[in-house]
Amino acid sequence: MDYKNAGVDIEAGYQSVELMKKYVKETMRPEVLGGIGGFSGAFSMEKFKDMEKPTLVSGTDGVGTKIKLAFLMDQHDTVGIDCVAMCVNDIACAGGEPLFFLDYIACGKNEPAKIATIVKGVAEGCRQCGAALIGGETAEHPGLMPEDEYDLAGFAVGVVDEKDLITGADLRVGDVLIGIASSGVHSNGFSLVRKVFDMTKESLDTYYDELGKTLGEALIEPTIIYVKALRSIKDSGVTVKACSHITGGGFYENVPRMLHDGVHAEIRKDSYEVPAIFRLLQKKGGIDEHMMYNTYNMGIGMIVAVDSADVDKAMEAIRTAGETCYVIGGIRDGEKGVTIC
Repeated sequence: MDYKNAGVDIEAGYQSVELMKKYVKETMRPEVLGGIGGFSGAFSMEKFKDMEKPTLVSGTDGVGTKIKLAFLMDQHDTVGIDCVAMCVNDIACAGGEPLFFLDYIACGKNEPAKIATIVKGVAEGCRQCGAALIGGETAEHPGLMPEDEYDLAGFAVGVVDEKDLITGADLRVGDVLIGIASSGVHSNGFSLVRKVFDMTKESLDTYYDELGKTLGEALIEPTIIYVKALRSIKDSGVTVKACSHITGGGFYENVPRMLHDGVHAEIRKDSYEVPAIFRLLQKKGGIDEHMMYNTYNMGIGMIVAVDSADVDKAMEAIRTAGETCYVIGGIRDGEKGVTIC
């Protein structure tokens, strides 16, 4: 009896590391010290000593049950982008610049080519936001997980000068809410998605005219990473007063998190066109509209609040970063919360 016979293939682990090295290398930053394969990842803070009060911000998250879609479609090169996005978008919400990322893959059986493909997606997410992939772990769990399944989670660290933290403290009545478009469902609400649609290859391969693609293609579309858009706004000289990443809990849970007591957010549903995937999901599932806005991003992945005088400049900066945006509402007096009208 040996470890391989017990279900853990150490040699497969070595092979996975070798296959993923080329993807990891593409994410390196000058601050990274050492190479892949050590017991920890080292990152120099020398570059940030010119900040008045350099402040670390962090985020951790996973892909959730969207991972089931990757299994069914046998497509594993995009969920890594989702994983990075869920972490670094939260960091960007605080005004931070993502510095480095670590991933954790738990699998029933280590299939080196598949693991490397997952990490390829993680590396692409890191490349999109400028973070270095400085470490990770692939854990083989025989008997605990089915051999053909895995779970993926990650952890990111960023930095911001304390004076540049986005806290919402300066939010005022009359400030304008700009919504930055999502790419679709992103990585939240898939437990409900899987109840509405048959999760079979035939169902996922079905082409819908209103989507302009198959159902599977629409659902697996990776989460947009908004780091460059937030950075572009800052570089334009516009102050983001408050920011909300629309993830699990939709608008009703996430928008209030950007507010302080005494102000109320008002969002107009007719200010942009809700993407077809959400209309199809609502129709097929007979889902109440309130529940849709309480579960999904409904086409808006990030909301920023700016002074009314800065709206045009902020929107131009967002477009320059390659994203689509809309004026979707504003801030008024009232109890902390959000009204969607």
